[in-house]
This record gives sequence, C-alpha cells and structure tokens, in this order.
Amino acid sequence: MPKQTGLGWLWIALLVIALDQASKFWAVASLGFHQPVPIIPFFNLTLMHNTGAAFSFLAHESGWQRWFFSVLAIVVSAALIHWLRTLRRDEIAMGIALNLILGGALGNVFDRLYYGYVIDFLDLYYQQWHFPAFNLADSAITVGAFIIAFDALRGKSNE
Repeated sequence: MPKQTGLGWLWIALLVIALDQASKFWAVASLGFHQPVPIIPFFNLTLMHNTGAAFSFLAHESGWQRWFFSVLAIVVSAALIHWLRTLRRDEIAMGIALNLILGGALGNVFDRLYYGYVIDFLDLYYQQWHFPAFNLADSAITVGAFIIAFDALRGKSNE
C-alpha cells in the first residue's frame, strides 16, 4: 500500500489558485483602477497593482524585484511540496496550512510572471488609514501561517 502523505491535501492549493485567479479576473473586468467601490464602512474593493512584495515592499524599485520575488516564491513552493511529501496523512492542520500557503504563493507568482505585478483589490481601512490592499492569495497565505503558528503553540507541529 502506498504511503499517505500531505500531498493528499494538494487539492486545497489548486482550489486557492483557481479562486484567486477567478477573483482577480473579476476585479480587473469589473473595477476601475484606483477607483474605490465602498462595500461597508471599513472595506472597499479597489483595483491596484503591486510590483513589490507584501505591503508593497520594494514596489518602487526598477523592476528587478519582479524576478527576485518570482524565483523566491518558486523556491519556497518547491520547499513546501517537499515538506508536504514528508507529512503523514493524519497531520491535517499542517497539510491544510502548507497547501493554503502554497496556493497563495503560486497564485501571486502567476500574476508576477504574467502581468509583471500582483493584482490586489481588497482594501480595509479605518478613517484615513488604509491597510495595504491584498487579494485572496494573500489571505490564504495569512490563514496558513496562522494555522501553523496555532498548531505550533498547541504542540502539534511536525518536527
């Protein structure tokens, strides 16, 4: 009987990529660039392009960051796939978390390689302060990281 691994959860990464790309396609087709669409008092949909990393880090550089962050995401994705291969099928929280991060990383790297920037459109704010715009891929990465942290605090992390 073949060994069950964390790769059995790979459908989660594929689902994240599909939902992320579909939502970005919708955002590009439906939203005006930098034109906020109010949803509720602290949340807008606002189409933006991020040429940097998280929180627009290095966004104003000359363009080298596109390739740097793309290669970095691909290397991290390969490491995540290797890590998933070492997981037992019953390490559910870690399998889900790693696949959320993998799907998010690959969703954003697709944008970076195809468009030269990442499409962001979720805009949280309070009065005049705006959190950096983000997307579903970023959300999946964040949720995955929180699951790993919570799992580690519970003492259930994969050694």
